[in-house]
Amino acid sequence: MNTTVAGLLQVAALVVILAVAYVPLGDHMARVYTGEKDLLAERVLYRMARVDPRRQQTWVGYALAVLAFSLISFLVVYLVQRLQGVLPWSDGKSGVSPAMAFNTAISFVSNTNWQSFSPEVVMSNLTQMLGFAVQNFVSAAVGLAVAMAVIRGIVSRRGTGEIGNFWVDLVRGSIRILLPLSLTLATLLITQGLVQSWHTGFGWTTFDGADARSILGPFASQEAIKELGTNGGGTLSANSAHPFSNPTPLSNLLEITALLLIPVCLTRTYGTLVRDRRQGLTLLAVMAAIWSLMLTLVWVFESRTAGTASAAAGAMMEGKEVRFGIPGSVLFAVSTTGTSTGAVNSAHDSLSAVGGGAVLWNMLLGEVAPGGVGSGLYGILVMAMITVFIGGLLVGRSPTFLGKRIGQHEITMAALYVLVMPALVLTGTGVSMILRSTTRAQGNSGDPGSPGSIHGFSEVLYAYASAANNNGSAFGGLTATGDWFQGSLGMAMLLGRFLPIVLVLALAGLLARQTPRGGGPDPGSATAGTVAVAGAGGAGTAVLPVPAGGAVSVADPDDDASETPSTLPTSGLLFGFLLAATIVLVAGLTFFPAMALGPIAEALL
Repeated sequence: MNTTVAGLLQVAALVVILAVAYVPLGDHMARVYTGEKDLLAERVLYRMARVDPRRQQTWVGYALAVLAFSLISFLVVYLVQRLQGVLPWSDGKSGVSPAMAFNTAISFVSNTNWQSFSPEVVMSNLTQMLGFAVQNFVSAAVGLAVAMAVIRGIVSRRGTGEIGNFWVDLVRGSIRILLPLSLTLATLLITQGLVQSWHTGFGWTTFDGADARSILGPFASQEAIKELGTNGGGTLSANSAHPFSNPTPLSNLLEITALLLIPVCLTRTYGTLVRDRRQGLTLLAVMAAIWSLMLTLVWVFESRTAGTASAAAGAMMEGKEVRFGIPGSVLFAVSTTGTSTGAVNSAHDSLSAVGGGAVLWNMLLGEVAPGGVGSGLYGILVMAMITVFIGGLLVGRSPTFLGKRIGQHEITMAALYVLVMPALVLTGTGVSMILRSTTRAQGNSGDPGSPGSIHGFSEVLYAYASAANNNGSAFGGLTATGDWFQGSLGMAMLLGRFLPIVLVLALAGLLARQTPRGGGPDPGSATAGTVAVAGAGGAGTAVLPVPAGGAVSVADPDDDASETPSTLPTSGLLFGFLLAATIVLVAGLTFFPAMALGPIAEALL
């Protein structure tokens, strides 16, 4: 079969699977975060932690809970690594150095999963399971929780500023969404030959009589949650290119599906909760357009045969697994950099100048196509609010987003959110490039303006883009084990994760304090529990949470306060185009000079 045809069939299969899962999974996630009843396991956890699941939090309380939980998680992961040598099941591996343990703990707590080490050489299976796998669940659940808090701020009609309970959102996301999906995916992957073992390895003899040893571990379970939770950290250096973690083209397709599944279906969840499915479909269309454009760009340039080696191989096959080929490799590369996952099934450092630049650009867009679990949704919602503000002022419409006014304070929070990542990326890259130690860490260097120096700059830029966007993939030519890169990349991951979370929760709190036109509080309209409301324009029904001891006002579904003649519509083709243009222009204006010094210059040589 022709390679292009085979690749198109893979893309078609991926789209079909996502389309089939879109409605049931999206609506299931909406029910998870709006249901009143708690599962037995959840009630036990609440009792142990002394959490009142009916208590609502303002954005300040919610943010403090996120930060406190993440701080405790960091300390646990750090200590597990430092004490690895004295813990059971260490397989002879000693404790991790302080700098590496610091960097790695931040990496996994921030959902980045950047790894400056060879996992099978440095980390024991206990560290992988107790430290990393647990964080793969809860860090993804934190992203989901924050996304739900933002949606509550948008749909709130009470004006109290309450946006939910972080502890409830954390537990429900882990138990009801991530755990069952991970069990299902791990089972499917095991049928494809993925390794799932309690043993640490086995010995064997080579053809020339030498002794050798292969590493074993719980690879399938880790692979499942690292993809579903858009984490990315692998148990093997080759990550998802290793046959123990990704043995067949079918397992490759399943893993790509897992990368996109929750972020894509969250747009359905959003449309359901705001009572207008068109809103979610518009966001999905923008995500799909950017993802498709990036996929086409990388696919075309990786299929070219520039150079003797590429011509002999029939394509740019350096750094790619032959069992996946160009289509399976670029499909994975674009999806992993567009979802803040960072897992790889090929060497991104071996991509062509344009292909490598495109996956780098995919991260610099803010990873909203479709973005990480939760983070992609709240990221694109912030961009949507900026689009409403700019577009509304340009055409003389009131800057209103689904009935909530985007005023000075709201746009300040949104602008600060957008500025965090570029500040971290450009500052980190700039400082690194003036340090003499950076040259020794680069796999590619040389005289200024030479191909080696240009690609070396791209390696550094990619590292900080990956860290600040909580992606975790890398151009492998950069050795990031020195103290400067361990510390600076760790801080980029920390600030790149939690500063935006605090800012977006502050934005949610501002929105939650507003009482939209036509949706004022009516204390007698409903009691604690849930209430079913009809969707706008016949878009179905949704169940909205009613806080204990509180009330909610339900406006007439035919009297939609979110769109009036004086406001800019936030769904449809026009708004989708404006949103996509805003996303591209923000990244283009911010990062074009840096991209011109790296991938663009390299492509022009």
